Amino acid sequence: MYARDHALIATPIGPMQVEGDETAVLRVLIGADGPAAIGSTAPVRAATEQLLAYFAGDLKEFDLPLPPLASPRGRELRDGLIALGYGETASYGDLARRLQSGPRAIGQLCARNPLPVIIPCHRVTAAGGALGSYSAGDGPVTKLWLLDHEQRHR
Repeated sequence: MYARDHALIATPIGPMQVEGDETAVLRVLIGADGPAAIGSTAPVRAATEQLLAYFAGDLKEFDLPLPPLASPRGRELRDGLIALGYGETASYGDLARRLQSGPRAIGQLCARNPLPVIIPCHRVTAAGGALGSYSAGDGPVTKLWLLDHEQRHR
């Protein structure tokens, strides 16, 4: 097995490491450590370019090859989360109703998201519009920054 390719970029929410291989972007880590790196595979380079464009306010929708999921239902839920538009938010319950799922399943999808920002779990809020938790970066502080960023660049 070959080592994953990676890039490490500076962003307003901290250093981000993008990991991938020849076919897909596999993981994004917010708050990664190490020297800057640009990556060598097409998916990692594309993700790096798109993330930098997102943080500049120039990109509102990612177009990247993502890893396959084990089940069709998992793909439906991930696609439903991705469909939550730039600057839009929905509560766990609202998104669950849209996707004919349960709020707990949406919460697990967000908590286990290996691609924060690219798969926009930061757009999912608690009931009544409360911020709720966030499993990447500095948690709710990072989530609030991402939501504010999207509102500024709508």
